[in-house]
Amino acid sequence: MQEDQERTMVFPAAAKRVLEARDILANVYKALREKGYNPVGQIAGFLLSGDPVYITAHKNARSLIRRLDRMEVLEELVRYYMENALQIE
Repeated sequence: MQEDQERTMVFPAAAKRVLEARDILANVYKALREKGYNPVGQIAGFLLSGDPVYITAHKNARSLIRRLDRMEVLEELVRYYMENALQIE
């Protein structure tokens, strides 16, 4: 047990980016809902256009989402949907 606690865990950079993107999207989604917006429509508008005005500044959501590469987010969303909603691997 002691030996397990002393080992360093390594996260691949790609896995870390996916977790960061998920966290950012969750926070942006919550901020949009709190302000009364349709989060799915607003995030989709941002991803398609790249225009940050689709995202509220509430809770720093606009700054957060600008940290993400839109193509990486779209790829992750499609991958997640295909694997989870459609059960395609």
